[in-house]
Amino acid sequence: MKLGFIVNPIAGMGGKVGLKGTDGMEILEKARRLGAYPEAPKKAKKALKLLTPLINDIEILTYPGKMGEDEAIALGFNPKVLGEKKDIVGPDDTEEAARKMLDMDIDLLLFAGGDGTARNIYNVVGDKVPVLGIPAGVKIHSAVYANHPRSAGEVALKYLKGELTRIREAEVMDIDEAAFRKEQVTAKLYGYMKVPFEQQLVQSLKAGRPEEEESARDSIADRVVAEMKPDVLYIIGSGTSTRPIMEKLGLPNTLLGIDIVKNKKIVASDVSEREILEHIEGRKAKIIVTVIGGQGYIFGRGNQQLSGNVIRKIGIDNIRIIATKNKLVSLGGQPILVDTGDDKVNNMFNRYMRVVTSYNEEIIYKVKGL
Repeated sequence: MKLGFIVNPIAGMGGKVGLKGTDGMEILEKARRLGAYPEAPKKAKKALKLLTPLINDIEILTYPGKMGEDEAIALGFNPKVLGEKKDIVGPDDTEEAARKMLDMDIDLLLFAGGDGTARNIYNVVGDKVPVLGIPAGVKIHSAVYANHPRSAGEVALKYLKGELTRIREAEVMDIDEAAFRKEQVTAKLYGYMKVPFEQQLVQSLKAGRPEEEESARDSIADRVVAEMKPDVLYIIGSGTSTRPIMEKLGLPNTLLGIDIVKNKKIVASDVSEREILEHIEGRKAKIIVTVIGGQGYIFGRGNQQLSGNVIRKIGIDNIRIIATKNKLVSLGGQPILVDTGDDKVNNMFNRYMRVVTSYNEEIIYKVKGL
């Protein structure tokens, strides 16, 4: 097995000195003037140390000096060193390292850094090979990281030994550091990478603050679009949480109305109950609906077009509920509510239902018909 091993030696340096990251040479120099020192190499060693049982069974490909070579040699490995040693390294070096390792058919890429490093890896690797992040940065919003350096080592060990085979697609996210330093959190979803997954050891996407809702909705929209099947009518409910679905499809969206999509093309916009019933007659159809934050309704508030008659024809099993974690938290433990005006239909919802909260996560949540 071939293991790629990359360390971003400056990742996390700005944290202890209050700089909220080290993106850019100006901030890095400021961090150094304030007494910051590298954290990532030490954390990378904690992860790699757990792989010493495989010292004679795996080939480690790494980059010179503090980018991985020093840590590997210190632990007794005999790594294959790629590239040339530099006094100052940056994002381009991380990407070049990843590119060279990808060309040499690695089985797993283990890297230490933060969200910026994850973005650099994603730019090159995408979903071509499994990766796993050793958390060493100030910002760790991305779900490609283990929850601790030792956890990264444990997961990598199990994966390389063939004991862990589950792979999930995990979000790569990053925030605007300049805005973050002004107490403004603006997170963005950049894409997904494949990660060996073990529930207790690999972190989930960080639960969004209100300012991060857009990224969370993007993640959910990716999931919905990926699951769309040919020749099925998708009735897209109203609200800002469903709008990203239409944007991903490149279709016009009725923010406060209901749209119908088939084969990823618009069938009808801003439809009424009657129009919905006409379109679904004799056809397979699904409803995509979101939760009203703070109130908890999925039917009966702002989407009366999705009436009891519509729901009865489509069937409760063909309803997909989507909501960010923040929306569910805003309910304070109260159930999701349904108020269609049809008691029999409302009673159908007295059950637990799945709620999609990100590309890779669902929550089983209580629903109550009023």
